[in-house]
Amino acid sequence: MKKFTAFRLLPLAFILLAGCSPKGPYALTNKVYRHQSDSIAKVIEVAKPVALTDSTGAIVPSDFVGTVNFNMRKPNYVIIHFTAQDSIQQTLKTFTIVKTQVSAHYVVAKDGKVYHMLNDYLRAWQAGVSKWGSVTDMNSCSVGIEIDNNGSEPFTAAQVKSLVALLGYLKKTYNIPRANFIGHQDIAPLRKPDPGPYFPWQVMAQHGFGYWSDDVLELAPDNFDYATALRLIGYDTSNLKAAIVAFKRHFVQKDSSPVLSQLDLNVLYNVAGKY
Repeated sequence: MKKFTAFRLLPLAFILLAGCSPKGPYALTNKVYRHQSDSIAKVIEVAKPVALTDSTGAIVPSDFVGTVNFNMRKPNYVIIHFTAQDSIQQTLKTFTIVKTQVSAHYVVAKDGKVYHMLNDYLRAWQAGVSKWGSVTDMNSCSVGIEIDNNGSEPFTAAQVKSLVALLGYLKKTYNIPRANFIGHQDIAPLRKPDPGPYFPWQVMAQHGFGYWSDDVLELAPDNFDYATALRLIGYDTSNLKAAIVAFKRHFVQKDSSPVLSQLDLNVLYNVAGKY
């Protein structure tokens, strides 16, 4: 009788053990994340001399002496995106399958929930081919934030509130300069329109994340060099029309034509003076 009872209790034991193991739709991707981060840690731990030969093929003497003065590289920019997808679930799936080859450090859902998807010190695949000032590898120096928005709708109040909190945390933690909170369209004007015309850049600037033009604008002078002003801010002006469109999407937001009106010139003149 005791053996029979014990046998019948085995399935229950297995159920209880299973209940204690990690579960959920992202248990497998979290496991892969841990495996890959462990692999990176092992690379960092390697401490050996570099193997060099000179032009004659002779071995160059070398040794490894570990310095005591170092730390991890930290992000210096924040790049804001919209997901261009229809749900937070769709975006999380996109960032947890290999074939998409895209990722971000954070995703902000419509209800304000913040999903942290990658350690801030690691390099996400979010900026792509881009340029800002003299920086041509934005992925290596930035945190990428995706906001659940398809590009044709306003951002929710909950998203804006959570984003302000998140940007405040990043700014304080990594001492990110005010000017370095920018959008994907700013760094890739030929390819990307996000975070789009609905993104509240003025509200962000009021909280110290990026700049916005003053309420009272001085007229731009007749000899105002707007191409140089765009470059001063950080825009890549190799395609000047694309740079103008990107600037207007960020700082004007009323139209995205590649032409600068007098008002646009005044805004540019004012904003460029802040950089």
